[in-house]
Amino acid sequence: MHHKRHFLFSLFIVFAILLTACGGSGNTSGNGANATPAPSNKASEKQQILIFPIGGVQDVATLDPPKISDVYSGQPEAMLFSNLVTYDDKANIQPELAQSYSQSADGLSWTFHLKPGLKFSDGSPLTSEDVVYSLDRALQPATKSPFAATELGVIKDADKLVAGQIKTIIGDSILAPDPQTVIVKTSLPAAYLLDSLNSIRAAVLQKSFVEKYGTGWVGHLTEGAGSSGPWILQRYEHNKVLTFVPNSNYFGPKPQLKKVVMPLYSAADNTYKEYQVDRVDFSFVPTVNTEAARNLPNGQLHVDPTLSNRFATMNYMVKPFNNIKIRQAFSLALNKDLIASKVWHNTIIPTNHIIPQGAAGYNLDLSGPAGVKSTAGDPALAKKLFQEGLQEEGLTTATLPPISFEVTVAGTQALSDQWAVMQQMWQSALGISVKINTVDFNKLIADINGTIGNKNVMAASLGWQGAPDPRSWTTQMFAPGSGSNYANYGYTPAQKQVIDELVKADSSIGDPKERMKLYAHAEQQLVDDVAWIVLGQKQTFYVVKPCVVNWPHNAYGHYGIPYRPDWANLYISTQTPCANTSQYQ
Repeated sequence: MHHKRHFLFSLFIVFAILLTACGGSGNTSGNGANATPAPSNKASEKQQILIFPIGGVQDVATLDPPKISDVYSGQPEAMLFSNLVTYDDKANIQPELAQSYSQSADGLSWTFHLKPGLKFSDGSPLTSEDVVYSLDRALQPATKSPFAATELGVIKDADKLVAGQIKTIIGDSILAPDPQTVIVKTSLPAAYLLDSLNSIRAAVLQKSFVEKYGTGWVGHLTEGAGSSGPWILQRYEHNKVLTFVPNSNYFGPKPQLKKVVMPLYSAADNTYKEYQVDRVDFSFVPTVNTEAARNLPNGQLHVDPTLSNRFATMNYMVKPFNNIKIRQAFSLALNKDLIASKVWHNTIIPTNHIIPQGAAGYNLDLSGPAGVKSTAGDPALAKKLFQEGLQEEGLTTATLPPISFEVTVAGTQALSDQWAVMQQMWQSALGISVKINTVDFNKLIADINGTIGNKNVMAASLGWQGAPDPRSWTTQMFAPGSGSNYANYGYTPAQKQVIDELVKADSSIGDPKERMKLYAHAEQQLVDDVAWIVLGQKQTFYVVKPCVVNWPHNAYGHYGIPYRPDWANLYISTQTPCANTSQYQ
């Protein structure tokens, strides 16, 4: 991914797993810098087909990178597009389309030199003009990107472009002095710019192709043009299946597979049922099947740590969640240890951390809300804080407005069970009934994207897959104006001080340890304010058929899709069991 995939997801693959995210456009550079020779057990050419299901959504919302905000759209997007830079499978930034890059002494300008001979999938040259066009387009108001302003906002005058005050930043803060060179100027020294350029919003698009078809350009990807990644979209039957074939003009190591098929399943758990009868090669493992999956032969079960959190968010603009004590009460009423063990069978790690374990800036000394260290909650303190908060707001349990959380379960039983348990915990500790409003994943994303800066949604639950840089978990999620500030945090004087501290950390180019201290201090305040109720850090449990050789481990935690260079090492062997691909041959 791997582009830093900043993604929202439903809580199957988290709470809805979105990336994504985030986060990034395709994948990071991974283990597969050089393709390995095919061994004697490689299956025939017609059998070099991988069936990789997308489970949890009826259809992909969009393949237009700047518009993507969910992991389901991010998975096929990761096949098609590349970035200037990317993360490798050790979560280190590496050049991708760029051959090299450098930063000016004052930290305000970056120069990127492209690899020679780059081409799009139709053979057209990929030049600096395409790069600057893609960055500018992501920030154009007409594109309506939910995250571009947040992820690329450090680019000089990006705020003016997003606000419609200027027509373009090409020639101003993003320049293409020659076909092989890109210059990006920033409004302040930004240690995280490379992370931002790895974002899905910074995917490099073919300018001539997008301009030829306008707003409907993604509907023409099956014509064979437009791709800068290792695959081409050969076929797309909406609500059914996407099919990919190799991009012969891809600059990196070429895939050995001849086809990747992505069937769509609205219920996430159904993909595992399909795996059991050899209809797919890959599946995430439903919580109830985890122990059985451990006993599958030939190492079919994989367990990867992830940079992704399950969380609930409560809107500061909607009473009673404007009151911090009430927010703390809702958090401390929950026994995260019990949820992790009894509902998720220890497939998630209970945590109070916003910045997850494995990301830069993870703070071992972090406390939960109101100084509570434990992840088991504190029902007695929750009850006390709740009553104090109600009194401050002039409310009682009888006059309290109805409390509702909008969620999606994506056909995942464990999610339904989790919400039932949380309702019981809130009832027991706080003495109130909480309504759980279950909706389709795409509706949830539309609703929460529409609640930024207003009262549209009282509370919701999602998952977030971010990047290794702590900004992905802090400023990007909670700064006023951010496309992912669903809590509407940062509008009070005290909260503005937290955001100021985060901005200071973002712009630091000095001692990295000092930068991490700034994030740690700000994160503690975010946790005290219950900017999120973090329920757990996800571990990814998934199975892969034994016939799929060289499936890579992903230290980053992207949901399934291999790093782009790793495709060169994957192939189908004669080992069994394997998915039946006869209908796709």
